[in-house]
Amino acid sequence: MSRIGKAFENGKAFIPFITCGDPDLTTTAAIVRAAAANGADLIELGIPFSDPTAEGPVIQGANIRALNGGVTTDKIFDLVRELRQDVDVPMVFMTYANVVFSYGAERFIATCNEIGIDGLILPDLPYEEKEEFLPLCKQYQVDLISLIAPTSKDRIAMIAKEAEGFIYIVSSLGVTGMRSEINTDLDSIVRVVRENTDTPCAIGFGISTPEQANKMSHISDGAIVGSAIIKLIEKYGKEAPKYVGEYVKLMKDSIK
Repeated sequence: MSRIGKAFENGKAFIPFITCGDPDLTTTAAIVRAAAANGADLIELGIPFSDPTAEGPVIQGANIRALNGGVTTDKIFDLVRELRQDVDVPMVFMTYANVVFSYGAERFIATCNEIGIDGLILPDLPYEEKEEFLPLCKQYQVDLISLIAPTSKDRIAMIAKEAEGFIYIVSSLGVTGMRSEINTDLDSIVRVVRENTDTPCAIGFGISTPEQANKMSHISDGAIVGSAIIKLIEKYGKEAPKYVGEYVKLMKDSIK
């Protein structure tokens, strides 16, 4: 079992998303440690990109702030090396295919393996084009995480059958961001997933409150939260680790 599987072994998983380098990499490291200490089961680390098409204004803003601060992929690799000295929870990168291509796909994925990154989420990589990266991910034992969206419909079973690590179920059409309610028929999506794979699935996009996280954890194996955490970081800056830690504990407690 990959380390990602272990994130789902002890009940429902809470998965926070953090943009690396917002407001700076030292603060990012403290936020990751605070999240891990307060019950995060798996942590998504965003590698900023200048054109993050799946992201709403909150995470777009974090990308811009990080890039303006001089963050690079190599600096983020160094951050993870340092974190892995004492942070045990599974960590995955969420970024864009262009970031991996421009760095050199084999060099990027081999480095993920070397520094202890467990998986890779590329929201702009269509299922039909995953062979661009899948052989390298298998070679270097980095799970290529599949996304299933409300528009996946006839492809849900096919994506689920080949999924590894965990499946990221997108709760709503559109970009990331906090939503007052989620109206997608997620039960039917998860039912098809369950019929086709034992790989765990977690729901993201639009989740921000303990009530929403609790509801999503009843439907799936976990909840993913990004924009609500990024808003805390935007508000509190270098003081954010304490507030993110408290928020992660609140959300983790809501899905136990």
